[in-house]
Amino acid sequence: MLQNLTGWHFLIILVVVLLLFGAPKLPGLARSLGQSMKIFKSEIKSDTVDPDSNAAPQSTSTTGDGVSKTSLPTEPRPADPTSKP
Repeated sequence: MLQNLTGWHFLIILVVVLLLFGAPKLPGLARSLGQSMKIFKSEIKSDTVDPDSNAAPQSTSTTGDGVSKTSLPTEPRPADPTSKP
C-alpha cells in the first residue's frame, strides 16, 4: 500500500498538516506523539514479560531537573468494606 508513495507525496502531506495545525502547534503535536509512542512501547514490552517470573519490574523516570526516580510496583489494595458490590 505504501510502495507507491514518493517524496512528493510526503511533501504534500507535510503542507496539509501545516495548514491544518499551524506552525506554532507542531512542536506540541510532535511531543505528544513521542510520548504516546513511548507509552505504547512500554505497554508492548510489559506484555512480553513472563508472568511466572518472581522478579518485580522497576520503572525509572527522569524528572525535568535530570534527577531519576525509581518506583517499585505497589501491592494491590484490599477492597473497601463499606462499598456495596
